[in-house]
Amino acid sequence: MIAHVIGTVAEKFNSSVIVDVGGVGYEVAVPAGDYDRMVLDSSIKLYTYHHVREQSEDLFGFSSLAAKKLFELLITVQGVGPKAALAILSLGDAESVRNAIANSDSSFVQKATGVGKKTAERVVVDLSDKVGLPTHYGRKAEPSQTELNINDEALEALMALGYTLADATKALEGVDPSLPTSQRVHQALKG
Repeated sequence: MIAHVIGTVAEKFNSSVIVDVGGVGYEVAVPAGDYDRMVLDSSIKLYTYHHVREQSEDLFGFSSLAAKKLFELLITVQGVGPKAALAILSLGDAESVRNAIANSDSSFVQKATGVGKKTAERVVVDLSDKVGLPTHYGRKAEPSQTELNINDEALEALMALGYTLADATKALEGVDPSLPTSQRVHQALKG
């Protein structure tokens, strides 16, 4: 299993990038937001999902571990394959998608290319209790304690230790976000 790739963006095309890792180019399909932020000849780290089928092998890459874990949850839903999951994650950043699912917003999920009404409804029914608590939805608000920061190193550390996205979010709920990452992880593990 290829867990991540670190290298240089060598080429960009059709929502995929080629990452040069020590002279070997890996073609990685990425969500639209990640694709737009990537710059040719820049260094990058992508958390990857290695999808193996009888006829092919594909790599799907994400700039954050939270996005990868959400992708892995999406492909557990009947009727959602890796390409549909990538299309859902291309609707916005991982937090927006997670929040829409947590709030049972199937119309948001249905906007993804190749995702119909029934599949979108199945996604929110199957995953709404697995993606963590909903945040303020549909309006701009100041961050609350339950708001998930997808760039949160403590969240990613807990997920690297085997916590699910929902469990890691719940463990960090009562922990002061101004503390250093190591102390936040320690308090989350204690609590």
